Amino acid sequence: MTTVLTSLNEALHDLMASEQDVVVLGEDILDPYGGAFKVTDGLSSKHPHRVISTPVSEAGITGIAIGMALRGMRPILEIMFGDFVTLIADQIINHATKFRWMYNDRVSVPLIIRTPMGGRRGYGPTHSQTLEKLFLGVPGLFVLSPCALGDPGELLKTVVQKSDDPVLFIENKLLYPIEIESHDTWGEFSITHDENPYPTYTARIKDAPPTQLTMVAYGYMAEFAAAATLRLAYERELFSEIVVPTCLAPFHLEPILHSLQKTNRLITIEEGSQTMGWGAEIIARVTELSGADMVATARVGACDLPIASAPSIESEILPQVSDILTTVDGLMDNSK
Repeated sequence: MTTVLTSLNEALHDLMASEQDVVVLGEDILDPYGGAFKVTDGLSSKHPHRVISTPVSEAGITGIAIGMALRGMRPILEIMFGDFVTLIADQIINHATKFRWMYNDRVSVPLIIRTPMGGRRGYGPTHSQTLEKLFLGVPGLFVLSPCALGDPGELLKTVVQKSDDPVLFIENKLLYPIEIESHDTWGEFSITHDENPYPTYTARIKDAPPTQLTMVAYGYMAEFAAAATLRLAYERELFSEIVVPTCLAPFHLEPILHSLQKTNRLITIEEGSQTMGWGAEIIARVTELSGADMVATARVGACDLPIASAPSIESEILPQVSDILTTVDGLMDNSK
């Protein structure tokens, strides 16, 4: 069984073996610990001179990694918890993403920043957030989020080998133990994807009638969208199509627009706080292109609150499958 975790780990091993300019940096990534979530497990034993355990100084080590990238290396930096990307905002926004522009494209910054995001593990308000929306509007920065529909390791390889721009690579914690699927099946769903190097997947229940609703979700939220889709189909005979992008910025709307040509109803689903989030931007763009009267829209996201440690409160703050179903009810009623 290949899980998201093993896929990412194997990809890092392959990259370290085949690409001599790849260097891995991060806190507590040396064996036998192998990183907080074990994505870097085994790397330091095989490549001791290119796996660097760093001090607890996210801004400092990001600056070092940017310098490595400017000198022709391809550093992969692990930020132990995604909450700490706030500490590297200056290095990303004011430095890494601007150097190509400032120096008339004579330099590049092929820096990959990997970090786990998300809650549902009781880690509390400073280790459970989903903060990638803070970086989605930064010019020159790619923001990627793997899912279990394709091969996260192959996505990581593509990023490392082909991107000459900074990339923020978001890994939802709850995806790590999930088994990855083939490119054409996902449980009871059939899967298609576009030919973009950072693909967008489209899923629908096999042999289902015409779809009436488009759900757009990324990362672990695609699993919730699938669970909601199955319940809607079996309990209400309401059929949905799920669009799952891996590249959140810059964003490609075409797969969503293609789905909306059939459904004219759109729900965005994200684990980050809902206000001014990723879903709001997707809906704004769709509305601009399609017209407010052409597409009915709704959003599902986390409450605008710190994330609690207590599981019962945490589940109230973070979006659940039940929230998707409730939102679908409202959308369908309002769009009849």
